[in-house]
Amino acid sequence: MNAPVSSQTEAPTSSRVAPPTEPAFIPPMPRTLEETGLSPALLADLALKILYNAGYLTGGQLSERLHLPYTGVTEVILDFLKREQLVEVQGAKGVGEQAYQYALTARGRDRAQEALNRSQYAGPAPVPLAAYSVAMRRQSHKGTRVTPRVMRQALNHLVLNDRVFHKIGPAINSGTSIFLYGPPGNGKTSIAEAIGHRVFEGIIYIPYAVEVGGFIIKVFDEVNHEPLSNHRSGQTGVLKVPADARWIPIRRPFIMSGGELTLEMLDLTWNEVSRYYEAPLQMKANGGVFLIDDFGRQQVRPRDLLNRWIVPLEKGVDYLTLHTGQKFEIPFETLIIFSTNLNPRDLVDEAFLRRIRHKIEITDPTPAEFREIFRRECQARGIPYDEQALVYLIQEWYIKRRRPLRAVHARDLLAHIQDIASYFNVKPTLSKELIDRACEAYFVEMGGAPSAASPAKPG
Repeated sequence: MNAPVSSQTEAPTSSRVAPPTEPAFIPPMPRTLEETGLSPALLADLALKILYNAGYLTGGQLSERLHLPYTGVTEVILDFLKREQLVEVQGAKGVGEQAYQYALTARGRDRAQEALNRSQYAGPAPVPLAAYSVAMRRQSHKGTRVTPRVMRQALNHLVLNDRVFHKIGPAINSGTSIFLYGPPGNGKTSIAEAIGHRVFEGIIYIPYAVEVGGFIIKVFDEVNHEPLSNHRSGQTGVLKVPADARWIPIRRPFIMSGGELTLEMLDLTWNEVSRYYEAPLQMKANGGVFLIDDFGRQQVRPRDLLNRWIVPLEKGVDYLTLHTGQKFEIPFETLIIFSTNLNPRDLVDEAFLRRIRHKIEITDPTPAEFREIFRRECQARGIPYDEQALVYLIQEWYIKRRRPLRAVHARDLLAHIQDIASYFNVKPTLSKELIDRACEAYFVEMGGAPSAASPAKPG
C-alpha cells in the first residue's frame, strides 16, 4: 500500500470535503404487501424466523425487525399467521393492535424450524432484484462531475504536480476505470482514497438484502459501508417523504482490496451453514469506488483478474450465478481504480491496457515537491522546519547514495526522529545526529555502509 504524499491536513478515511448532499433517490415506503415486491410466503417465513429467535414480540416490534410498516404490511402477515394457527396472542404491552404480543404455536415452531433449515437469514426484509437494479442506475457514480476547483479542494492535502493533477479530474469524469502506476511510496493509494472519500460526496440508498430466485443476498456490510442514520425516514424530519426502511442511507462506498483479492471474492459467497449469500465486493461498491491496490501481487494472475472485468467495464453490467446454476444480471455502477508499483507492460498486454481508459503515472517527487512535503510534515508534527537540515538530508542520504526521493520518506523519517527523540528524552529537531539515526533505522544499506551517527546521546 502506498503512503500519503503529505499528511499535513490528512484526516481519517471517513472525512469529506463537504457534508453529503441530499440523495437523488429515496425508495418509497410500501403501503401494501404487494408493493413490497415479495411473495407472502417469503415474508411469512421471515416473520416466523424472527419470532422463533426472539421468543415473543409485539406487532410493532416485529414490524421494526422486518423493516416494514405495520399498517398494510406487517398486520397482513400476522393475520395470515394467526389464521394458519402459527402464532397466537399472549397479552398486550399497551393500547392498540401493534401492542399485541405474539408467540409461536407448536405448529409455528415446526414451520419456523423448516424455514431456518432452508435459510437462517432473519434480518430486515429484502428487496426484489428489479428494485435494486433500478435504484443503482438512478444513483450511479457517473453523475459525479468535477472541475479544477473541486479537485483542488479534494486534493489540497497532497502535493501533486500539474501534469498529474489535471489527469485525475478527466479520469473521474469518465466514470469508467483508472490505472495508477509508478514507484512505491508516492501516493497512489492516497490519491485513490481522496477520490473515494473526498470527491464522491453524496448519499445513496442500498438495501440490507436482495432477493433473487427465493434466495437472500446480504448487501449491507457494517465494515465497508458508512450508514447515515440521521437520514432514516421518520427520525429527524430530514426526508420530505417516508422512505422504505428496507433500504439504508450510506455515504457513497469506497472499498479497497489488495494482495488478498481472489476471483472467488468477486462472486457470490454461499454460506453452507447460514444458507444465504454475501454480496461480492463490486456489488457492495456499487455507486462508489472500488480500489484494487497492489495490482499484480494477487494470488490470481493479472490477466485472469482483468478478464473478469471486461464485460462489466464495457457493458456496465455484471453477471452472478447462484449455486443452483441460475444466472442473473446486476448493474455495475462502480469506478474501478487499479494501483500498482509494477511495470504495467509486465502485467498485461496492450489490448488489456486499452480497455482501461485512463492511465496515470505517479512519479517520484522533484526536489521542490519533496521540500514542500517535508515542510508540511514538519508543521503537522510540530517539528521546527530547517532548510539547511533538509539540504543535508538530501545531499548525504539521497544524492551521495543515488537514492531516489519518495514522497513517503518525509513522513516516515520524521516519525523515526520523533521515536528516537522520545527514547532519549530530548526535543525532536532536525539535527544532523537525529537525521542520521533516523536514516540508518529506515533505509536498508546494502554492502554494509559505515554508520554516520555516533553512539552518543543526541543533543
